[in-house]
Amino acid sequence: MASSSCLWLWALAFLLGSCTSLALEHLDPPAPLPLVIWHGMGDSCCNPLSMGAIKKMVEKKIPGIHVLSLEIGKTLVEGVNESYKKNLMALKKFVMVKFLNDSIVDPVDSEGHASGTLTSVLGHLYFLFSHSLVQAEYWHDPIREDIYRNHSIFLADINQERGVNESYKKNLMALKKFVMVKFLNDSIVDPVDSEWFGFYRSGQAKETIPLQESTLYTQDRLGLKAMDKAGQLVFLALEGDHLQLSEEWFYAHIIPFLE
Repeated sequence: MASSSCLWLWALAFLLGSCTSLALEHLDPPAPLPLVIWHGMGDSCCNPLSMGAIKKMVEKKIPGIHVLSLEIGKTLVEGVNESYKKNLMALKKFVMVKFLNDSIVDPVDSEGHASGTLTSVLGHLYFLFSHSLVQAEYWHDPIREDIYRNHSIFLADINQERGVNESYKKNLMALKKFVMVKFLNDSIVDPVDSEWFGFYRSGQAKETIPLQESTLYTQDRLGLKAMDKAGQLVFLALEGDHLQLSEEWFYAHIIPFLE
């Protein structure tokens, strides 16, 4: 993802909605807040080694929780294929239909799994594939920033790099917690700092800067600066490759945000 958008490509990001509960002695305890999981590239909703395992871990620790792991294709194989080639703007609409057709209630927690930037895509190929190849929609070229901003159909939009959509900002700031997990030995996401919204300093592809030094933050285009000051951003890190985490780590560091 060109990395600034931990929003969709992170290694692991949780967008936690807030909910108000009425605590009266004669009422039953409220049901757990529902959880929506949207898998990333090369994955599917129900892979027992990835999203299926995450779903089971959550259900094990939070009895009675409703978990909707979004299924993009009609089969596991089709879901994996669609994760590589489906236009992300069209996919957003598809996901909303799936979401609205589910019995889930609002508010919800949403967990998104995704990949990071690509390291060797030639500039002219961007125009050919940006509408049908997910990796191109995540591509942010720090050397050719003008091409990226002018022609990106997904990342530049959600990162507010062509203008500020106040609804994006308002909706993100409404979250109670935005949890970002950095896998320190990640071989999929480039740069790894993008898992915390960091990215390459403009004009080169070696030195990275943290979120707090980015224009996205200093101009507060998405509300991340205000959220940071309010303690709504949570930065977690662990040793290991892409999405390689133990049950013990997941239970200790992620489950508390879902309970």
